[in-house]
Amino acid sequence: MLLALDIGNTNTVLGLFDDGRLVHEWRIRTEVNMTTDEYAITLRSLFSVEGIPLDSVNDVIISCVVPPVLNSVDRFCQRYFNAVPLVVGPGIRTGMPILYDNPKEVGADRIVNAVAAYDLRKKATVVVDFGTATTFDYISERGEYLGGVICPGVMISCEALFQKASKLPRVEIFARPHSIFAKNTIASMNAGIVYGYAGLVEGIITRSKKEANQDLFVIATGGLAPLIASECPVIDEVDESLTLKGLKIIFDRNRRPA
Repeated sequence: MLLALDIGNTNTVLGLFDDGRLVHEWRIRTEVNMTTDEYAITLRSLFSVEGIPLDSVNDVIISCVVPPVLNSVDRFCQRYFNAVPLVVGPGIRTGMPILYDNPKEVGADRIVNAVAAYDLRKKATVVVDFGTATTFDYISERGEYLGGVICPGVMISCEALFQKASKLPRVEIFARPHSIFAKNTIASMNAGIVYGYAGLVEGIITRSKKEANQDLFVIATGGLAPLIASECPVIDEVDESLTLKGLKIIFDRNRRPA
């Protein structure tokens, strides 16, 4: 089996592939100080719930935007899986030209998303990823990564509102607002975040289509993608497993001959 890990600033998403199919998916908090043995305890627990032996993993691929975490994860993979993980970064075959001023600056997760989105549709696409940051990545009809936009993420904005406005409470955004004319503080904040981000996405996508001078397929991913997409008609599709699918594609493109 192949274990794919997308290590983000807030969460780490894990996917287990068996015969090319994504059979299990988990989401845990990213902990910078987590040790090798703590990773073993966590993954053993997740696997045991599904009745999967930890040693069933043969290969590992990692996308990581938190460099301090990599050492512990690498040691964990070598110790418990007897596998040297493939880490997405410079020198990895992605099959996608990166037409960025400095390709090394592009986050691994953004490249992985772009690879998956183009492989699925084979057309000019924008990927919207609702992660710690909200990112927009543009892929041409020829499969070239052409750049994009980085905005503060939904939860970063919520936290900033709580910290900087003394009388506003900390809120969790989980549901569609009932109305734009909210009648209490929490509902008002919920409406502002959801409708505000829907408007942000619509504005950036509209500008993207105008600058590209063509229609663009828009695919969203990330934990809050379904919620924002429900209020944002410019999003054509939601795929919460997009990054994991991209990791599988990149792994296959770098697989060493037996």
